[in-house]
Amino acid sequence: MFDGPEPIYVQIARMIRAQVLAGDLAEEEQVMSTTQFATTFRINPATAAKAFAGLVDEGVLYKRRGLGMFVAPGARERLLDQHRKAYFDDVLAPALAQAAVLGISADDVVAYVRGTDGHARPTTTEKS
Repeated sequence: MFDGPEPIYVQIARMIRAQVLAGDLAEEEQVMSTTQFATTFRINPATAAKAFAGLVDEGVLYKRRGLGMFVAPGARERLLDQHRKAYFDDVLAPALAQAAVLGISADDVVAYVRGTDGHARPTTTEKS
């Protein structure tokens, strides 16, 4: 399951963030304990604990003493805000800069996105 080049605790944190973003883990919902997580995924409990501690520091999770870890109120919205900003900074800004180099105006990009430029868009079944 965790076979990427990044440390396992980073992959765990990414997985939990993705579950919160997708709504698979709702606000105030309890997440698996570090022991359950370690047993389920056959990892060291300290690795799971390190991921959870990072998510607590980020405000994605919080601990209820004696009960476990829970998704923090507002976590999904905070993650959405972070991902939206990253999308604009990391994806859209470079795409618009490349469009400018190619002589494509922002209005042309908007018309393309809206589908009002006369160009056919690939459907989900077509390859682009």
